Order: sequence, then structure tokens, then C-alpha cells
Amino acid sequence: MNFSNWRIRNASSLTMFVFGILAFLFGLVGLISPETVLSATNMEVLQAGERATGDYTLTFITAASMASVNMGVYYVLASLNNLKIFYRWTVPFRVLTFTVFTLAVINGIAPAGFLGVGIWELVGALATGLALYYEAKRT
Repeated sequence: MNFSNWRIRNASSLTMFVFGILAFLFGLVGLISPETVLSATNMEVLQAGERATGDYTLTFITAASMASVNMGVYYVLASLNNLKIFYRWTVPFRVLTFTVFTLAVINGIAPAGFLGVGIWELVGALATGLALYYEAKRT
């Protein structure tokens, strides 16, 4: 495998790289300390002895955190290989993620702090989408 070609080549790759690093780090935090993720999203943090039988909150935080770690790695690898087709695929799905998370807050399914996750997705989608747009216009 030739790693010498792995580098950030343009603004769209940079947006994907930054998002990937952030996703990876946030996922690691969730794996190490699920309570930190709950607190950061404004969810109630219960001690292990306070959780009801059948409360799988920490299981879902672990699953979401592992997905975030994986996604972060995918984004970083894509950015270092300038996989613009992948970037284009992510933009509408990140907007969809923002929409679903925002609706979860509006409908009372999730606390207001969860909106930050959706906004993070939207900002990333807009940054990547705008970078792709301007790069396409330059060529």
C-alpha cells in the first residue's frame, strides 16, 4: 500500500478530514465515558445502581459511539484519498441526519441538547457542499 499519496488536496477534503477527526474523538469519548456523552447532549446521567432493569441507555451510547469511531475513520481515509464521490454522498445524508435529530427535539423525543448533534451535522454538510460546489466551478 502506497501511503505517500495520502494527503489533503483541497477544501472539501479538509472539511471531511476535520469532521472525521471530530467524529472519531467524540466516539472515543463515548466508549470511554458514556456519561460524558449523555451530559454533553443534556440527557440525565444516572449512576449504574439507579438504572432500571432493562435500561439499555449505555448500550445504545456504546453502539452510537462505536459507529462514530468507524465513521470518523472512513471520513479521514476518504479525505486522505480525495474520494469526492463519497463526499457528495455524505452531504444529503448529513442534512437528513440534521432533520431527523431536529424533529426528535421538536417532538419531545430528545432533549434540546441533542440539537447540537444535528447542527454539527448540518454545518459539516454545508461546509463540504459549498467546498465541492466552489471546487467544481474552478475546474
